[in-house]
Amino acid sequence: MPVRNEAAGMVPILKSLALLRARGVEVIVVDGASEDGKAELARPHADTVLSAERGRACQMNHGAASAHADVLLFLHADTQLPPEADRLVDKAIASGAVWGRFDVHINGASPLLRLVAVLMNWRSRLTGIATGDQALFVRRDVFERLAGFPEQPLMEDIELSKRLRSLSPPACLRQRVTTSGRRWEAHGVWRTIFLMWRLRWRYWRGESADALAQHYP
Repeated sequence: MPVRNEAAGMVPILKSLALLRARGVEVIVVDGASEDGKAELARPHADTVLSAERGRACQMNHGAASAHADVLLFLHADTQLPPEADRLVDKAIASGAVWGRFDVHINGASPLLRLVAVLMNWRSRLTGIATGDQALFVRRDVFERLAGFPEQPLMEDIELSKRLRSLSPPACLRQRVTTSGRRWEAHGVWRTIFLMWRLRWRYWRGESADALAQHYP
């Protein structure tokens, strides 16, 4: 779990992982130079708390390098897994999947967030591309073979998905993770939808992640 200045939402999510930890799941939190000084709040609820340079890709790669499991799952600090997530992932991998993701539900006041989630899940099935909000998981050996997430400021999940998709289609689990809709609601749901689609289109056309990051709120 990469975190930065997210103490308010991080602890409840970590507490929700207690049952998974009791079943042997290793929880690693990687702080990316938080300015609130509260990353230590994660320590009672995680197996390991690390520090890394700011940047989600860098933080996730750092956490993966310290993990002991054969399967890695990358979880955003505002996203909650279903209670049986570990067993669902194990079943998918045992069935031959190399990598995969969950369907997503977006929690928030705007009814448009339901549409956003439906479109995200549909697009992911159609394209074989997963976003970080969908709790991407992957076999460790495959992750290492691909050298992990590309350390770029944006679209690191899209880029890794493209590389993984070249090896195997993802396991698209219909069970849902629940993620916060605060990003959409803070900047306006429609505005954020159009922004994200525009950025993905420009990335697909070949613009660099560094250039696109200047337009990301």
